[in-house]
Amino acid sequence: MAGKLQLEWGSVSITGNFRENNEDNCFVDSDARFFLVADGMGGQSAGEKASQLAIELISERLRKAINFSQDDPKAVVAAIDGAVSHANLEIMALGELDPSYHNMGTTIVFVTSVAGTLYVGGVGDSRVYLLRKGQLEQLTKDHSLTQALIEAGTISVAEAATHRYKNVLYRYLGTKEGSSGTEPRKLAPEAGDRLMLCSDGVTDGLDNAAISRILSEQDSPQDAAAALVKAAEAGGSKDNITCVVVHVK
Repeated sequence: MAGKLQLEWGSVSITGNFRENNEDNCFVDSDARFFLVADGMGGQSAGEKASQLAIELISERLRKAINFSQDDPKAVVAAIDGAVSHANLEIMALGELDPSYHNMGTTIVFVTSVAGTLYVGGVGDSRVYLLRKGQLEQLTKDHSLTQALIEAGTISVAEAATHRYKNVLYRYLGTKEGSSGTEPRKLAPEAGDRLMLCSDGVTDGLDNAAISRILSEQDSPQDAAAALVKAAEAGGSKDNITCVVVHVK
């Protein structure tokens, strides 16, 4: 229980078929107050370190900075942005201090539950989706070059899927732009809602129709997370694959 909102969740994170180590990280607060997924980059152990730092530092800050029993939107957004900015600065600092972590970075997406309201957002190209009454919606925006090109009308969504800059981000943690806010969306949850937080390893191997079908079919969020990861791997995902599924009861 979180406030009067009852949430159930499951999570799976795997290295996948094409990587030597898992640079993804995910975290679920034991009281279901927040859910996080981070996808690290920087090679060797650097990406792993960046995503781990993001999860640890953001978790710690959210616990301290948010009054989870009182929905004060300005205060909640300020607390989330403060937590993400703090993690960003620490990741940048370590990257400058330690040559083995030079140029490391990570994405972050979150769902935070405050007094019956959900706040959803992130930095980078990890995503949060909502399945409601059979309709799948992406709640977060990718901070990728291809998304910027789509918005500029330069390329189509179909072209973006195979574009050579598909994995190039203009905002992530580990850069100055990582501290420029997370623009959380407020969501009034409804019973039956199913949310998925994922690294791009999931969307690399699955289209929206497959995501929607698996989220609909599985009544257990843990089974849904496992099925999504397995299907993404079978679908040819070339990355680490991480997924957290949350059901609103």
